[in-house]
Amino acid sequence: MSHLSERPEKPVVGVSMPHESAVLHVTGTALYTDDLVYRTKDTLHAYPVQVMKTRGRITALRTEPALAVPGVVRVLTVADVPGVNDAGMKHDEPLFPDEVMFHGHAVAWVLGETLEAARLGAAAVEVELDELPSIITLKEAIATESFHGARPVMVTGDIDAGFADSAHVFSGEFQFSDQEHFYLETHAALAYIDEAEQVFIQSSTQHPSETQEIVAHVLGLHSHEVTVQCLRMGGGFGGKEMQPHGFAAIAALGAKLTGRPVRVRLNRTQDLTMSGKRHGFHADWKIGFDADGRIQALDATLTADGGWSLDLSEPVCARALCHIDNTYWIPNARVAGRIAKTNKVSNTAFRGFGGPQGMLVIEDILGRVAPLLGLDAMELRKRNFYQPGLGQATPYGQPVPQAERIAAVWQQVENDGGIADRKREIAAFNAAHPHTKRALAITGIKFGISFNLTAFNQAGALVLIYKDGSVLINHGGTEMGQGLHTKMLQVAATTLGIPLHKVRLAPTRTDKVPNTSATAASSGADLNGGAVKNACEQLRERLLQVAASRLGSNASDVRIVDGVARTLGSDKELAWDDLVHTAYFQRVQLSAAGYYRTEGLHWDAKTFRGSPFKYFSYGAAAAEVEVDGFTGGYRIRRVDIVHDVGDSLSPMIDIGQVEGGFVQGAGWLTLEDMRWDTSDGPNRGRLLTQAASTYKLPSFSEMPEEFNVTLMENATEEGAVYGSKAVGEPPLMLAFCVREALRQAAASFGPAGVSVELAAPATPEAVFWAIESVREKADVRSGDGHAPDDSEIRTDTSALSNA
Repeated sequence: MSHLSERPEKPVVGVSMPHESAVLHVTGTALYTDDLVYRTKDTLHAYPVQVMKTRGRITALRTEPALAVPGVVRVLTVADVPGVNDAGMKHDEPLFPDEVMFHGHAVAWVLGETLEAARLGAAAVEVELDELPSIITLKEAIATESFHGARPVMVTGDIDAGFADSAHVFSGEFQFSDQEHFYLETHAALAYIDEAEQVFIQSSTQHPSETQEIVAHVLGLHSHEVTVQCLRMGGGFGGKEMQPHGFAAIAALGAKLTGRPVRVRLNRTQDLTMSGKRHGFHADWKIGFDADGRIQALDATLTADGGWSLDLSEPVCARALCHIDNTYWIPNARVAGRIAKTNKVSNTAFRGFGGPQGMLVIEDILGRVAPLLGLDAMELRKRNFYQPGLGQATPYGQPVPQAERIAAVWQQVENDGGIADRKREIAAFNAAHPHTKRALAITGIKFGISFNLTAFNQAGALVLIYKDGSVLINHGGTEMGQGLHTKMLQVAATTLGIPLHKVRLAPTRTDKVPNTSATAASSGADLNGGAVKNACEQLRERLLQVAASRLGSNASDVRIVDGVARTLGSDKELAWDDLVHTAYFQRVQLSAAGYYRTEGLHWDAKTFRGSPFKYFSYGAAAAEVEVDGFTGGYRIRRVDIVHDVGDSLSPMIDIGQVEGGFVQGAGWLTLEDMRWDTSDGPNRGRLLTQAASTYKLPSFSEMPEEFNVTLMENATEEGAVYGSKAVGEPPLMLAFCVREALRQAAASFGPAGVSVELAAPATPEAVFWAIESVREKADVRSGDGHAPDDSEIRTDTSALSNA
């Protein structure tokens, strides 16, 4: 076992415990960024001047009427920026634009003594536009060739030979929807200037170091003059990786110009209309199978809806390409990626970061073609799994380690879920119920863990031991409810060999741990855990030397367990507090800076080849649904999940992540239907689903009636901290099984062998139309005795997802 993964005697990791802030959450005493406003004197409130047109050059911006509003202190415009007028890393996101690029684009900000004064001031600002044509949908962007950013191509094998050897070839297209993060806490920042002219910002951000960098370049400062702190976030899901930077910059600019603290906090409608979403995608594909239903070749083009600026669209697109294979070996492939430039908010990171979009394409293909191949969808999937020991690699050239886990988790779901018996029960139910059908589907996942950009795979930590034996941890990861801080407390206590109550964790700050990566890519525990462990190991080694001198032994023979140092084979012992006290008086350093970098990664973005991921996380899920043939309404009767998290650092946290990720994925695939005004009217480009009243989120009523989650056992990951694996993103993609079950339920309303086309999201409306399509095919068959030709499957779901 590797040094990184080996666990000591009586580890604190692996113990189920509640979230470190759970009590604070349920009692309402947990502090978030905006709570600090009420503890800060003389705070000004910022309010955006949003232009409710989709595109146009600004020909006039008159701020004088706002300044006449009582309580308005200042209006921030481009003339106030001392540094770079840009809020992004690609220099294509002007903080104060001269051209409106989406409906609701903020062109100025008003500072007021109260939020109401700022709101009235913003309403008084006069903006004149020279309106320009706009592009709203992916189809419009593709038709006009409106693209930006890199256009990668992933190639493996020989697709021409692959198609020539294929007994069955199908082609089609698939368009699926974007998704709103809808975190409970909207974007927020609070900035003030101290007596040394230092800028201090409290920000709800997943990437404090990048927020620091953006604020510094907007203000024309060096990074050491800006400090960013993140107490915690009320949800992030990727939406606070890049998007908070501009809001923090507005707060900092206002504070710099007025000398007073400035608060930015978006209301829900502002957050929905100003911040980016998960990228919607369009896929054109052609796939070939041999006579046994094994994939021979895939040719596909994936188009991501990037919105008006690049943001993180390039790495999102790249990860989509890297995950189009999911759990399936594709010997010959050519997959191209491109990013559509549309006049919508700039789409950004979202849990899975392109992986769900790539994986959805192949799962949709298999679900659609299985009936045409005369195969059960489960069987088709199993036939195409990566197989261990055959030297199979991904289309980008990375070997697939632990490939046996793909089949292992699937088989455990089949066994634990009693799938064979339940399928027979479902067949009997469907035969007896002409207007209500049930179905059961299983899907699996293989998700790569690490940032695609190799440089981001590093982390730092600062661990302090005080004279009384108490320990304080600082690390670069941020807490957004996912339990990262809980795991870091467990890692520190385990490494030092002390009880958990001895350890406390400080808020994430850029002046404690510099140059950190975003808490994203499911890498928070891997990276920061490695850094915390490294710092604690340095401290433990120093303390072992001190203990050895007190106990009269060699340091290699001393163990610290449960806060007591003991020598092997002796009853001599030294309590932790006494050990630390002794070390202090021996002038032993009691602080350490830890560092971790993920080894073994290499990636060439130009050739799209390499090994960008440290390892893969595996999982499988089965969903049983019941569908009403009259309305398309449905319920999820049961879900069974087996998921690979290695040796869990904190099992209760991990099970919660699996459950939450699955439900969020099911929301994206079945409920969350974003609508934009695509007409040529005055509100073209307006987001129509601007609130929870019109944008349906999963709630208790959408939870599976029976929900079984099992963590894979004996699953040590040698390359990660204490043998664990990432858990944040992979479970979201387990929810593919819900959509596939709905497809199969719809198919049950017609004859066997019918390919069912299903929109994403598969809302009750979409399911109803899928059922109607199946019934029409049944009518055709009853009329002439054969089904229509399904070799070309070209379905347009945009009418449902973007009406």
